[in-house]
Amino acid sequence: MKRSRNVKIVATLGPASSDYEMIRALHEAGADVFRLNMSHGAHEEIAERHAIIRQVEEDLNSTIGILADLQGPKLRVGTFANDEEELEEGASFRLDLDKTPGDATRVCLPHPEIFAALEEGTSLLVNDGKIRLKVTSFGKDFAECEVIVGGTISNRKGVNVPDVVLPLAALSEKDRKDLEFVCELGVDWLALSFVQRPEDVNEARDLAKGRAAILSKIEKPAAVKSFEDILAVSDGIMVARGDLGVELPVQNVPPIQKRLIRKSRAAAKPVIVATQMLESMIESPMPTRAEVSDVATAIYEGADAIMLSAESAAGAYPIEAVTTMNNVAVEVESDPNYQDIVSKSREAKKTTVNDAIVAAAREITETTDIKAICCYTQSGTTALLVARERPPVPILALSSQRRTARRLALTWGTKCVMTGDLDRFKMAVVNAAKAARALGYATEDDQIVVTAGVPFNTPGTTNILRVAPCDERLIYNTDPE
Repeated sequence: MKRSRNVKIVATLGPASSDYEMIRALHEAGADVFRLNMSHGAHEEIAERHAIIRQVEEDLNSTIGILADLQGPKLRVGTFANDEEELEEGASFRLDLDKTPGDATRVCLPHPEIFAALEEGTSLLVNDGKIRLKVTSFGKDFAECEVIVGGTISNRKGVNVPDVVLPLAALSEKDRKDLEFVCELGVDWLALSFVQRPEDVNEARDLAKGRAAILSKIEKPAAVKSFEDILAVSDGIMVARGDLGVELPVQNVPPIQKRLIRKSRAAAKPVIVATQMLESMIESPMPTRAEVSDVATAIYEGADAIMLSAESAAGAYPIEAVTTMNNVAVEVESDPNYQDIVSKSREAKKTTVNDAIVAAAREITETTDIKAICCYTQSGTTALLVARERPPVPILALSSQRRTARRLALTWGTKCVMTGDLDRFKMAVVNAAKAARALGYATEDDQIVVTAGVPFNTPGTTNILRVAPCDERLIYNTDPE
């Protein structure tokens, strides 16, 4: 399916978007990747949605990526005798391992690993940061706190600990079971929640065994501090602004978002901006102007993808939300300033032959009338490097690997085309010309740039660049065997 934009759209599936008709309509409206939230839904429901996506993909002769988002460890307080209590600013409040229902002075926090990591002055945030506690004293099974910001605390509210790296594995027992289930199912991406250190990513990669690419969600201060190490071992990044905005001052989030996007792009790894992008569209058919500006900012910053969560999973207007996101993207990318902005944010990186080839491909499209860059890729690396350049023309990624094509559905500007195995460069050029014409990117009178690696089917060997006509007769007459 031909899109009129480069940034990709990720739509979360849920109760509002679980049947064939809705999922097909969301893809036709603009969703390139579907997110399966493993925090909600039994395995049977997840399998059913996965099967529907693959059916839509087949029916529309399209390429759709599927991202399974693992829940990660959930830290929550216990229960209260009266279901909820009001905490007053300046009051004392105790967290402990006693499972007795709590009151206005204490409650159970059934996570001894938190107490093991505390320091005096550590902040504890409850209910998405609405309540803020400061640790005044602690032991192996308790923490005495001062209420810094009061409010209503109720049963099983979430707890964030922003100041310390917790001795918690990023994968709970549930996550391990979910990971194995979705990898066997055949998802393309695994999103790893609450990453704190590169070891968390390596653990997930060992369990995935190459069956899915690993995307690290950056939602904790520890992950921001260790970002370059986490990026190095990840296949992609999600800027998860929800928890990040809870654990850090909200004014810190925009510059962090910008830095993470630039570093991810420099590493040629796709980056998603997520959380509350069109939040008001859960209940309204129209977004706020601030939300539209937020989406536009992520696109101007060069993000590979922008994501809808509850808007498409549980909202009243899922199709309208995807359509709005698509329309904003088309309008932003039509702005004459857009290409100038993304070009100036490019970090020159020409340390290998691969880097030089893709940079040259982009430079040629900027100085001549080229309609598309066509790259042959088995592992996806070449397409990722071309996308890092943010060229002003479409990127056609031709691959014989369905898995590679689906993973690239998350990558900026990339249209994936399935092709057979090749052993001659001339046939690679011919196939690229056919694809460019068939998809409406070029006519017989136009030219394209073709990149490939010889010998074929060897990952990471991009070493040829050819400016080729789209008229096959000219290719056969002029190209060597």
